[in-house]
Amino acid sequence: MIRQETMIRQEEVQAQQARSQARTEVSEARTERLAHQLRIERTMEAARPVQREVPVPLPQVTGHRFIIYKQDPSVTELGVRLTFLPTVVLNGPKDARIQTELQGVTPVARNINGDFIFPANSPQFDCAHTFAVVRQTLAMYEQHNDGRPIPFAWNTNGNTDRITVFPRAGLDANAFYSRTAKVLKFFFFTPQGQPPSNLVFTCRSFDIVAHEAGHAILDGLKPGWLSASNSPQTGGLHEAFGDLSAIFLALSQPDQAEALVTLTKANLHDKSFLPAVAEEFGTALGKQPGLRNADNDLKLSEVGNEVHAISQVFTGAIYDILADIYAFELDRQRRTKDPAIILIEVATKLCKLLFDAIVASPKTDAKYVDIANQMLKKSADRKDPATYRTFIRARFAVREITTAATPLDDLMSGQMKMTDANYIGNGRDVTKVEVHDRNSASLQAGQDRSRCCGTMQMLEYEVVDPQKLAQGGSLEDDDILRKELDELSQAFRR
Repeated sequence: MIRQETMIRQEEVQAQQARSQARTEVSEARTERLAHQLRIERTMEAARPVQREVPVPLPQVTGHRFIIYKQDPSVTELGVRLTFLPTVVLNGPKDARIQTELQGVTPVARNINGDFIFPANSPQFDCAHTFAVVRQTLAMYEQHNDGRPIPFAWNTNGNTDRITVFPRAGLDANAFYSRTAKVLKFFFFTPQGQPPSNLVFTCRSFDIVAHEAGHAILDGLKPGWLSASNSPQTGGLHEAFGDLSAIFLALSQPDQAEALVTLTKANLHDKSFLPAVAEEFGTALGKQPGLRNADNDLKLSEVGNEVHAISQVFTGAIYDILADIYAFELDRQRRTKDPAIILIEVATKLCKLLFDAIVASPKTDAKYVDIANQMLKKSADRKDPATYRTFIRARFAVREITTAATPLDDLMSGQMKMTDANYIGNGRDVTKVEVHDRNSASLQAGQDRSRCCGTMQMLEYEVVDPQKLAQGGSLEDDDILRKELDELSQAFRR
């Protein structure tokens, strides 16, 4: 771990001892005490390179350092970290895919080292932090896309328009992605009963930023999935993809993986920051430990057609699969690898498996069973141990998503053989399963988006023609008003 992060962690422990309030934000003093070469005010004299007699090879990667929250300001045991983005980032911050906008603040300028290092919780910090997390989320999925760029929904026919990120979009307890506006907007609000000065900024939540970026990325991959005309499960996939984006992005960062392993003693079902989505936001709304909990036991029969609840069934199944595969690989590799490294590798492989399954799924009206079957098929294709597919079949079946091709007796009795690579639980290593209940409200009813994030409540996904959404491309305000405009046009011909 780099020296600067060690310094940050030591100062955080000291700061915690002095805090008298439960809710504490990272102080500006922490960033002021960063190593000299990371400070904004570094002088030209200090920037001169050390003269060496033997030439030193220069790195070929151009990049910039940012400070981001590991979770959010309320998760004080984690705090902030330095992160490196190996891409060209202009003042803004702005690059070829993403730009940042905050009136009176942007463009935010890099320091003399080309880094975006600012006092925590300042407007400049919020711009840099939000940009960095959006960029990391996009980069993670592009790595799983074999390094190929993932278009935003409007990037068709050579269009290269960026997505614009608004870190402080206005006063509201919300955040959203809009295809029509080509934006990610993050709002701020005062929790009920709190003084006006106790603002909660959604842009400071690693989970919320990754979640909304996930909506934008999935809309680029599957532009037909956001239409409210799809089954509730399709809407659930969108919300689940957002939450899982936050989880997989956290596990792609070595310090977070290491902290999780240490905190839970490598038991992913132990209480931790990982499955708790948006802790600060959840607390502000009276929910604990966050807005949602990925480590849940919800079944489809318990959630009806409300999209956010449905999403938690899918998220919970994937989280269980993650924990199962990690337990298996930890037993198999613990003598040769650090547990945190094993966790990073397991999460990366599972994220790739899920990503590939989504890409191969239907363009519209995708069901949970579609993803399950694609995961099973692709797991077999890449020669994963048979137990991987046993975990997948069992976890989707116990959630009442699919039929139980592999009997659930071992799972429900706690006798599942977590260390046997060839374990199939007295079943068959099939790569296709069936829907558990074709009459489920999650398949038959209309989507209830009343409790969803701002993205799923955007009018454009309710009223724009589903076929037009599925085609991708830019949307205009007139597309939202198309029905009324057509009626006016017809009336004015008389």
